[in-house]
Amino acid sequence: MPDDNMPLLELRDVSLVYRALPALRGINWSVVAGQQWACLGPNGAGKTSLAKIISRQATHFSGTLARSPEVEQQGVAYVCFEQAKALCERDRKLDDSEFRADASDPGTPVQTLILGGRDPDERFHHWTQRLRMRHFLQRGLRFISTGEMRKALLVKAILGDPALLILDSPLDGLDRASQQEMRTIIGELLQSSITVLMLCRQREDVPDGITHILVLNEGQTLACDTRQAIMANADVTALMNPPLPPLGELPPPAARPYTLPADGPLLALRNVSVTYGDFTVLRNVNWTLERNTHCCIAGPNGCGKTTLLSLITGDNHKAYGQDITLFGIRRGSGESVWDIKQKFGPTDTQLQLNFARGMRVVEVVVSGFFDSIGLYDDWGDAQRNSAEQWLCALGLAAYSREKFDALSFGLQRMVLLARAMVKSPIILLLDEPTLGLDGHHRSLMLRALDHIAQHSDTQLIFVSHSAGETPACINQYLTFEPRHQAGFELVCRDGGAGHRRSGDDGAPPGSTAHGTGRR
Repeated sequence: MPDDNMPLLELRDVSLVYRALPALRGINWSVVAGQQWACLGPNGAGKTSLAKIISRQATHFSGTLARSPEVEQQGVAYVCFEQAKALCERDRKLDDSEFRADASDPGTPVQTLILGGRDPDERFHHWTQRLRMRHFLQRGLRFISTGEMRKALLVKAILGDPALLILDSPLDGLDRASQQEMRTIIGELLQSSITVLMLCRQREDVPDGITHILVLNEGQTLACDTRQAIMANADVTALMNPPLPPLGELPPPAARPYTLPADGPLLALRNVSVTYGDFTVLRNVNWTLERNTHCCIAGPNGCGKTTLLSLITGDNHKAYGQDITLFGIRRGSGESVWDIKQKFGPTDTQLQLNFARGMRVVEVVVSGFFDSIGLYDDWGDAQRNSAEQWLCALGLAAYSREKFDALSFGLQRMVLLARAMVKSPIILLLDEPTLGLDGHHRSLMLRALDHIAQHSDTQLIFVSHSAGETPACINQYLTFEPRHQAGFELVCRDGGAGHRRSGDDGAPPGSTAHGTGRR
């Protein structure tokens, strides 16, 4: 018989050092049956380190971790971004496209990931229908969106019947409709026999069904109490809503090794389509990005946003033979991929995860001059001075000599914004720039983007799952809107007047992109 008084989980004086820096310090905490917990804290508070210790992904900690026989037998399921990244990297390593007659490796299907070779049963059909997953169950992991991957990992975890389910920011990467469905499902899980631990970056992310909250700050316990007490705690409110640091003046623009035509749009796509075998991602897309335009590309998971971006950055070979003009040059006219890329300043989550350990913040920013992950070229005082000026302009001067991998997730994202801007790109390309950020760092990011738009000639392309939270400078919205029967309609609206507009080619307002695809 299980001991009802025995905690399901107990940590006694647990500390963790990660890359020579303290990640957790002296954590004392226990979970008993019937409680539903959230761990709350800003970026860098130690939430992920705590989850890795509980799930036994991190074993080099000091102190004591005690797990009940029930937890040991049924296990802990940890659904997080790192899990999704590891699965996709595994599929990339196993990719044997070059040895196949069709030059295409489908990878691990979503259904195989969830079931692990078992036959589908009633519970599998129930959950995949609830989360509207049936259209991508046979698609490979590398060919689904961030939100679709989150759904797959959640269903896999639920069907495993764990004693403890850890959900790390489960709404991240989901469009609005999927977020609402996910909230409903989380509410049901909190009423079930499964004990849940949610990792949350802001107070509004804590569901009503949570009974207790552990608050972390810089690896230490700030507060641990009932949900009601934590929500009324003034110290917690102050932690989650710190003042924003002042911004500095933008440095002079860097010399650009290219010239642009004196007039005409920066980007123009006319009747562009993308298919992979029988799978249509985009159809008859018409889009023009004029000068002095800052565009938000928004739409649900799997609508084709990433495919659209890959056409304009030179990463997608499907651009050849189509009517795509980039910076006054027709695609396929002899320009190299690097001729295109040097005009963009990219920031995205994958870039953030790829930087080598031990690089100083100023070195990460300098690498933006060379479009490299790491520094392999000679660089000198001019590049260092420009990098430090950009850090100062974005309120990051105090972190110049810090190690990049020692910064919080949110500060890393701000550093990468400085990296993207050192070469004064024509277009700042922001793929989900607020994904994974707490409320404070989200405010930092949006304020910085408006600062750049107001005081430089760089134009923004801001990609989001929904057009809700965007910089104030956005004056064009390119939105993938669901259609009843076939895919999505791609609608272009002016940000000021809010009406449909057409491109210079005379394409009708709201030219369409049908089908589903990568995010």
